[in-house]
Amino acid sequence: MIRYIDDLQLTGKRVFIRVDFNVPMDGRRITDDTRIREALPTIKRALEMGGKVILASHLGRPKGPDPKLSLEPVAQKLVELLGGKHEVILTDDSVGDGVKKQVKELKEGQVVLLENLRFHKEEEANDEAFSRELAALADVYVNDAFGTAHRAHASTAGMVPFVKERAAGFLMRKEIEYLGDKVLKNPAKPFVAILGGSKVSDKIKVIESLLPKVDALLVGGAMAYTFLKAQGIEVGKSRVEEGDKLALAAKLLDTAKRLKTPLVLPIDHIVGTGPTADSVAKETPDQVIPADMMGLDIGPKTRAMFTQRIRDAKTVVWNGPMGVFEVPKFAEGTKSVAVAMSINTQATTVIGGGDSAAAVEQMGYADKMSHVSTGGGASLEFLEGKELPGIKALETK
Repeated sequence: MIRYIDDLQLTGKRVFIRVDFNVPMDGRRITDDTRIREALPTIKRALEMGGKVILASHLGRPKGPDPKLSLEPVAQKLVELLGGKHEVILTDDSVGDGVKKQVKELKEGQVVLLENLRFHKEEEANDEAFSRELAALADVYVNDAFGTAHRAHASTAGMVPFVKERAAGFLMRKEIEYLGDKVLKNPAKPFVAILGGSKVSDKIKVIESLLPKVDALLVGGAMAYTFLKAQGIEVGKSRVEEGDKLALAAKLLDTAKRLKTPLVLPIDHIVGTGPTADSVAKETPDQVIPADMMGLDIGPKTRAMFTQRIRDAKTVVWNGPMGVFEVPKFAEGTKSVAVAMSINTQATTVIGGGDSAAAVEQMGYADKMSHVSTGGGASLEFLEGKELPGIKALETK
C-alpha cells in the first residue's frame, strides 16, 4: 500500500520532497518549466499543511560540483511560480552542518532547495552514509519525482527506510493512476497503444507487455521499417536495426498473430533524401520505399488508418513520434496522432513521456490529453511491467 501526502499530518514537520527539477536549459536559462509546474500542487499542499518544506533534485550529469549545473535558476523560477509568496533558500550543498542549520532555522512559508544532489557521486551510487545524511534532514519523506522513479539512488530509494513516514506526492499519484490503473491494470476497451521512435530494441519489453493487453498496437517511426524489412518489404535507405533485431521483429509479429492482436504497420510513407529541412518530401503509393530514399514519416493513408483506430478506442497510450517531427515537412504523422487523441474526448489518452510529450507540448496539444507523463525512461519501464525502485520504496505494509 502507498500513502499519499494528503493522508499525513505535516504541521511543524520537516517534509523532504524529492522533485524532478531536471529541466532543459539554454546556458543558465530554463527553456521548459513543465516539471517545476507539475510539482507545485504537492509543494503548495505541504506548505498549506504547515510543513517545513525541503526540496531535492538533480540537474544534468555533473562529475562533481559544477556552477553551470547549479539549481540557482530553478530556485529563481520557483519563486516566480509560487507567486512571490514564498522565499526559496538555495543551500550551498545537499548535506552537511550548514544545510542542517538552514533546515533547523526554516520559518513558516519558507522553502529550502538543496543544491544539485548529483554534485555528490554518492547520490547515484545509493551510498548508505549519504542516504542517512539526507534522511537526517527530515521527519517525512515524499516522492513526487516520477521521472527518476526507475533509478535506485540515495534520494529516491536509499534514504526512505531511515525516515519515519513516507508518501507519494500528487504528481506521482497521477502517474501511478494513469499508467498503472487506467493503462496496464484496468483499461477501458477498446485499448490502443501507439509506439514510435527509432529503435525496436528500445521498445521490445513494452511491446511484449502490451501485446496481450491491447486491442491493437500501431507502430510508426523508424522502428516500423525494421518490422517491414522483417516481412521482406523494401525500405530503401530507411533506418533499420539489422541482424538479430530483424529476427526479433519477426518474432514479435508472430506473437501478435498468435495472440490475434493487430500489429498495424504503415501502408504508405513520406520519404526523403535525409532527415533535414532541405530534403525532398514525397508520398509513396504503398509500403515499398524507393532504393534511393528513406522513410521519414507515415503517409496520408496510414494517418487516416491510425486516426480511425484512435477514434474507435476508449483508452489510448502513445510513446514515440511517427517521424522526424522536428522538421515540419516530416511532422504531419506525429501531429495527426496528437490531433486524433485530442478530438477523441471519449477516450482516456496517455502520453508516455519522452519525445511524444515534447511533441504534444510543442504542437499545443498537451492540455487536451488526459495525462502527459513527466518520465520518459520511467514511463517506458512502468509500461514494461517493471517494479520501479522509487515507487517500491514508498510501499508500507
